[in-house]
Amino acid sequence: MQAVVRVAGKQYRVEEGTIVSAPRLEGAPGSTLTLDDVLFVADGDTLGSKGTVTAEIVSHDKGDKIKVFKYKNKTRYRKLSGQRELSTRLKITKIEA
Repeated sequence: MQAVVRVAGKQYRVEEGTIVSAPRLEGAPGSTLTLDDVLFVADGDTLGSKGTVTAEIVSHDKGDKIKVFKYKNKTRYRKLSGQRELSTRLKITKIEA
């Protein structure tokens, strides 16, 4: 069974047992979430648009550092900044149509 789920404004195609890295969500590692914003559910030949997905929070992580370098020619303007995106790893445990 497969589903397309919207989490924090982004869409993910998931199956049972897959691990998804989504933007930071509230909750402690080990707790479960119910994702109600299911856009599409497919089970073999049957298709649907209603359902729920249950996920377990595996861990909270930080992504790779993204560096932004701004430069203007002939004016000695250089600016370096960066950030690390906070994320949550989810393990999909159950998909219900």
